[in-house]
Amino acid sequence: MAEDQQNPKLLQTQQAVEAVSQASAKEQVAVAQASEQAAPVGDKLKLLQNAIVQANIPQLVLNTISYALDLRSSDIHIEPSETRVRIRYRVDGVLRQIVDYPVNMHPAVVSRVKIMSNLKIDEQRVPQDGRSEVVTKDGRRMDLRISTLPTVSGEKIVMRIQDKSRKISDLPELGISGTALKAVEDALKLPNGIILTTGPTGSGKTTTLYSALNRLNKVGVNILTIEDPVEIVVDGLNQSQTHSEIKYNFATGMRAALRQDPDIIMVGEVRDRETGDTAIEASLTGHLVFSTLHTNSAVETLTRLLNMGIPGYLLNSTVELIIAQRLVRKLCYKCRVEAPAPDDLKGQIDKALGALNEGEIGPALLQAKKFYAAKGCSECEDTGYKGRVGLYEVMRMNDGIRELIFKDASMMEIEKAAVDNGMLTLEQAGLVKALTGETSLDEVYRVARKVENY
Repeated sequence: MAEDQQNPKLLQTQQAVEAVSQASAKEQVAVAQASEQAAPVGDKLKLLQNAIVQANIPQLVLNTISYALDLRSSDIHIEPSETRVRIRYRVDGVLRQIVDYPVNMHPAVVSRVKIMSNLKIDEQRVPQDGRSEVVTKDGRRMDLRISTLPTVSGEKIVMRIQDKSRKISDLPELGISGTALKAVEDALKLPNGIILTTGPTGSGKTTTLYSALNRLNKVGVNILTIEDPVEIVVDGLNQSQTHSEIKYNFATGMRAALRQDPDIIMVGEVRDRETGDTAIEASLTGHLVFSTLHTNSAVETLTRLLNMGIPGYLLNSTVELIIAQRLVRKLCYKCRVEAPAPDDLKGQIDKALGALNEGEIGPALLQAKKFYAAKGCSECEDTGYKGRVGLYEVMRMNDGIRELIFKDASMMEIEKAAVDNGMLTLEQAGLVKALTGETSLDEVYRVARKVENY
């Protein structure tokens, strides 16, 4: 006991545990609902600040989550430093600092979050992952995926918010239009093959797959999904969640799915050769397969699969469509202002727009070349942006591209062939959105690279 008292870190942890051990996860949900009902959006920040001043740890955590839901945040970051702990929200893809609180409160905050997600309170040396659930006053079920990470200043917490009851938007509502939409719709009519979506974490890949599956979700079709985690529960789909602790992963899930008489299979991600081989096997045996990858462009997806060891002739006979995507912030329609293109971008913009196919955008908009910039108002909380829309680079496989893969052509040659075949690059898709006033050039070039190969 004397040794424990001499260890300030252990003593601090014990005090934190005592401070939070009275509340259960069910109480967390109940108080979250009461908090939402008690205060309008404008007062949520004040409630959070008051909880910090009063050192009310349970209320601090609850108000942090409640305020994040109101701001449409996708992630909550709680980050300790030597002097303060800051809370940041990722809103529309960009981190925004909200408040900070004293370092001496942080152990209790960490313990409170760990109790919510059934993590080990006394383990501070290794990262931990857990989950919790919050139900809002209007009945929406929010899944919190919680991750802790030891840092030199204490444990950092990230809570990813997933709305499990959100409506699945149709493909045009996501931002897919023109040639890209037709290519996706044509691929969805195929009896077998592989359709891949690619992009960084948080770019909306899974949402795009759900939207596509929603179109195919009919009584006469057996659709199986293998996911980690199941983000949206959809009536009519047979959804299975992987569990790494019992070695139930994407590859084993795919093999099991093939014995369930499926018509369509969706696997969360092609992470390795084994999953890729199983997806190809499923496609070759008459199934339509959907999955995701982490690459920067549609063409790079082919390179990634080849690097996994999958032979080019198998890719040629199975892969039908590759969608590369990014999310950009939408300009606030109440305060956006007209702004000319920067001089250093005019040449690149002219070249990209000059390569567009007829019908992708109205001639009047193309001729005017009007762009808009963010200003900021009360409606968008002075950010100039509200909501997000997708940019999509959709590559439909054809005989020309398949021949280039067979000849082991370079990525640039394949990309040129895809563009000649009607594919819009992410840059072009973004410029179309910028011309229609949906987003700004700053946002387009924040996520899309300049393409020289038009």
